[in-house]
Amino acid sequence: MWKSIASNFFTVFIVLLVAAGALVGWGQSQYRSAGPLEDAICVRVPLGGSMALVSRDLEAKGAVSYGRIFRIGSDYADKSQQLKAGSFLVPAGASMEEIVDIVTRGGQNTCGTEVVYRIGVTSRSAVVRELDPATSAYVETAKYTPGVDEAPQAYVEARDDRDVRYRVAVAEGATSWQVVDSLRALDVLEGEIAEVPAEGSLAPDSYEVVPGGQRSEVLARMQAAQELILAEAWENRDTDVPLKSPEEALVLASLIEKETGVAEERRQVSSVFTNRLRQGIKLQTDPAVIYGITRGEGVLGRGLRQSGRLAIEAALNPDDTPYIFFVADGTGGHAFAVTIQEHNANVAKWRKIEAERNADN
Repeated sequence: MWKSIASNFFTVFIVLLVAAGALVGWGQSQYRSAGPLEDAICVRVPLGGSMALVSRDLEAKGAVSYGRIFRIGSDYADKSQQLKAGSFLVPAGASMEEIVDIVTRGGQNTCGTEVVYRIGVTSRSAVVRELDPATSAYVETAKYTPGVDEAPQAYVEARDDRDVRYRVAVAEGATSWQVVDSLRALDVLEGEIAEVPAEGSLAPDSYEVVPGGQRSEVLARMQAAQELILAEAWENRDTDVPLKSPEEALVLASLIEKETGVAEERRQVSSVFTNRLRQGIKLQTDPAVIYGITRGEGVLGRGLRQSGRLAIEAALNPDDTPYIFFVADGTGGHAFAVTIQEHNANVAKWRKIEAERNADN
């Protein structure tokens, strides 16, 4: 009898063990396989949130079929305590395992609201925009000029939301004065700026900022980025260029940037300036005169000496040409010449184009 009971118990135990193994296998499969989400969504994890709260939100939005499996899987992967606050884009078909990784890896938010402070050559603006998960494209909800216009309600609401992220985007061609003047107008930043940094010392790029951050710290990051760009370009320069220092390269890059808005022409324009320097001919470029008058304060057209990486690289690696002159050709580009006679003919063509355009206006 006891032998029969033991046998039956052992049989039941084996059955339960097999069932448990099958259940675990099924759970693992559910955790790692593609999820039910048909369209991408934005998931917001509040500060101090829990994996349980996130799992309920994901279930309600149809991103996971079994919230309990989501929680058990995150526990088993030792990620339940690594949840990061923010707004995150969850793509269609994402598995539970992939979603756990998304909400625990940290870093920059991938969806939700962001405010971009754009510092351009001719204007500045603050743009509030939302990422549309379905298209992965940003939709602008408000725009205004800081320091000039009254902040719209959408901006005020965004500023009071701790999950909103902020960026300062500096365009190529904006002067140091324009950058400083714009940073002073941003109400999410704090602190004084003692002086305007040297022209050309701020790298045009996009910089993440946080409310309460110091304006001087943002400037320091811009300067550090430009130093790296300039050092790298100087290290890889054509050693035959008649430039004595990275600072001289920066000045030349600024003039190149001002003279042409056509990327393909940068190295050709650089070759003209390089040939003139080698032959002891004055550069005779308008941007230097304009800057001498304005000192970079106000709007300068396409800007001067806030050079980007490509302009710096062009200054240090010019094309090998015999050109000494160039003038606008009416297409947005330039006509290049070797002799003064060729140049005068190109100038005459440009003057005719100018006259025809003025007549049409």
